[in-house]
Amino acid sequence: MRQPNRRPYQGVALYSAILSQLVGSMLIGIFGGRWLDGLWDTEPLFLIIGLLLGLTTGIYTMLRTVQHFYSGD
Repeated sequence: MRQPNRRPYQGVALYSAILSQLVGSMLIGIFGGRWLDGLWDTEPLFLIIGLLLGLTTGIYTMLRTVQHFYSGD
């Protein structure tokens, strides 16, 4: 599956895209959950829900990015 014509910078770009998507979606989920907890006074409930939603969203976008990278588009 390894393609010899790929440059090393494309691998670095893939890793940085994966990292930013995972971390960014988790941070949005965490801060959104904390904001909802402060709004409705339900301290850890929405924080945990936001974290899990952010994690699943990050994993989904990571898989789509890797699939797009290896499809050759």
